[in-house]
Amino acid sequence: QLQASGGGLVQAGGSLRLSCVASGVSFRTYVMAWFRQAPGKEREFVSAIKASDSRPSYQDSVKGRFVISRDNAKNTVYLQMNSLKPEDTAVYYCAADRQIIVCSYSRPEAYDYWGQGTQVTVSS
Repeated sequence: QLQASGGGLVQAGGSLRLSCVASGVSFRTYVMAWFRQAPGKEREFVSAIKASDSRPSYQDSVKGRFVISRDNAKNTVYLQMNSLKPEDTAVYYCAADRQIIVCSYSRPEAYDYWGQGTQVTVSS
Protein backbone atom coordinates (compact mmCIF):
# COMPACT_ATOMS: atom_id res chain seq x y z
CA GLN A 1 0.00 0.00 0.00
CA LEU A 2 1.21 3.49 -0.88
CA GLN A 3 0.02 6.65 0.84
CA ALA A 4 0.88 9.97 -0.79
CA SER A 5 0.62 13.34 0.91
CA GLY A 6 1.98 16.87 0.82
CA GLY A 7 0.02 18.41 -2.00
CA GLY A 8 -1.59 21.81 -1.80
CA LEU A 9 -2.02 25.24 -3.33
CA VAL A 10 1.10 27.30 -3.97
CA GLN A 11 1.99 30.35 -5.99
CA ALA A 12 4.24 30.11 -9.02
CA GLY A 13 7.85 30.02 -7.95
CA GLY A 14 7.01 28.33 -4.66
CA SER A 15 7.90 24.91 -3.33
CA LEU A 16 6.19 21.79 -2.05
CA ARG A 17 7.46 18.47 -0.79
CA LEU A 18 5.45 15.36 -1.50
CA SER A 19 5.82 12.21 0.57
CA CYS A 20 4.79 8.66 -0.13
CA VAL A 21 4.86 6.04 2.61
CA ALA A 22 4.90 2.38 1.64
CA SER A 23 3.61 -0.47 3.73
CA GLY A 24 3.35 -4.18 3.16
CA VAL A 25 6.29 -4.33 0.75
CA SER A 26 10.05 -4.64 1.06
CA PHE A 27 10.49 -0.96 0.33
CA ARG A 28 14.24 -0.97 -0.08
CA THR A 29 13.98 -3.42 -3.00
CA TYR A 30 11.45 -1.39 -4.99
CA VAL A 31 11.90 1.28 -7.60
CA MET A 32 9.78 4.21 -6.51
CA ALA A 33 8.34 6.75 -8.90
CA TRP A 34 6.15 9.82 -9.16
CA PHE A 35 3.65 10.41 -11.95
CA ARG A 36 1.17 13.20 -12.45
CA GLN A 37 -2.08 13.65 -14.27
CA ALA A 38 -3.64 16.96 -15.21
CA PRO A 39 -7.34 17.23 -16.13
CA GLY A 40 -7.97 15.90 -19.61
CA LYS A 41 -4.43 14.61 -20.00
CA GLU A 42 -2.77 11.25 -19.72
CA ARG A 43 -0.76 10.26 -16.70
CA GLU A 44 2.84 11.27 -17.23
CA PHE A 45 6.13 10.27 -15.67
CA VAL A 46 7.79 12.78 -13.38
CA SER A 47 10.65 11.01 -11.63
CA ALA A 48 11.89 7.65 -10.37
CA ILE A 49 14.56 6.45 -7.99
CA LYS A 50 16.35 3.13 -8.10
CA ALA A 51 16.34 0.71 -5.21
CA SER A 52 19.97 -0.36 -5.31
CA ASP A 53 21.82 2.95 -5.53
CA SER A 54 19.06 5.59 -5.32
CA ARG A 55 19.96 6.83 -8.77
CA PRO A 56 17.28 9.30 -9.91
CA SER A 57 15.62 9.78 -13.27
CA TYR A 58 13.59 12.83 -14.25
CA GLN A 59 11.29 14.01 -16.96
CA ASP A 60 13.01 16.80 -18.88
CA SER A 61 10.50 19.46 -17.84
CA VAL A 62 11.28 19.02 -14.13
CA LYS A 63 15.05 18.59 -14.28
CA GLY A 64 16.79 21.15 -12.13
CA ARG A 65 13.57 21.95 -10.26
CA PHE A 66 12.45 18.66 -8.69
CA VAL A 67 14.49 16.32 -6.53
CA ILE A 68 13.47 12.76 -5.68
CA SER A 69 14.88 10.99 -2.66
CA ARG A 70 14.14 7.99 -0.50
CA ASP A 71 14.52 7.05 3.14
CA ASN A 72 14.53 3.29 3.38
CA ALA A 73 14.41 3.38 7.18
CA LYS A 74 11.09 5.22 6.96
CA ASN A 75 9.74 3.40 3.88
CA THR A 76 9.23 6.81 2.34
CA VAL A 77 9.97 8.45 -0.98
CA TYR A 78 9.96 12.21 -1.35
CA LEU A 79 9.57 14.63 -4.21
CA GLN A 80 10.90 18.11 -3.46
CA MET A 81 9.36 20.47 -5.99
CA ASN A 82 10.92 23.91 -6.39
CA SER A 83 10.30 26.79 -8.77
CA LEU A 84 6.82 25.49 -9.39
CA LYS A 85 4.97 26.56 -12.51
CA PRO A 86 1.24 26.60 -13.30
CA GLU A 87 1.85 23.77 -15.75
CA ASP A 88 2.94 21.59 -12.82
CA THR A 89 -0.68 21.59 -11.62
CA ALA A 90 -1.90 18.00 -11.47
CA VAL A 91 -2.73 15.10 -9.22
CA TYR A 92 0.55 13.48 -8.26
CA TYR A 93 0.75 9.74 -7.76
CA CYS A 94 3.48 7.59 -6.32
CA ALA A 95 4.13 4.18 -7.77
CA ALA A 96 6.31 1.20 -6.96
CA ASP A 97 7.62 -1.86 -8.71
CA ARG A 98 10.25 -4.43 -7.91
CA GLN A 99 11.01 -5.80 -11.37
CA ILE A 100 10.89 -2.69 -13.52
CA ILE A 101 13.87 -1.87 -15.70
CA VAL A 102 15.22 1.59 -16.41
CA CYS A 103 13.84 1.85 -19.93
CA SER A 104 10.34 1.26 -18.55
CA TYR A 105 10.41 3.88 -15.81
CA SER A 106 8.17 6.25 -17.76
CA ARG A 107 5.48 3.67 -18.50
CA PRO A 108 2.61 3.72 -15.97
CA GLU A 109 1.56 0.20 -16.93
CA ALA A 110 4.92 -1.14 -15.78
CA TYR A 111 4.22 -0.41 -12.11
CA ASP A 112 2.36 -2.82 -9.86
CA TYR A 113 1.51 -0.53 -6.97
CA TRP A 114 -0.05 2.93 -6.87
CA GLY A 115 -0.91 5.46 -4.24
CA GLN A 116 -4.16 7.41 -4.14
CA GLY A 117 -2.79 10.72 -5.45
CA THR A 118 -2.34 14.15 -3.97
CA GLN A 119 -3.45 17.39 -5.64
CA VAL A 120 -0.88 20.04 -6.47
CA THR A 121 -2.20 23.38 -7.68
CA VAL A 122 0.14 26.17 -8.76
CA SER A 123 -1.42 29.59 -9.23
CA SER A 124 0.02 32.20 -11.56
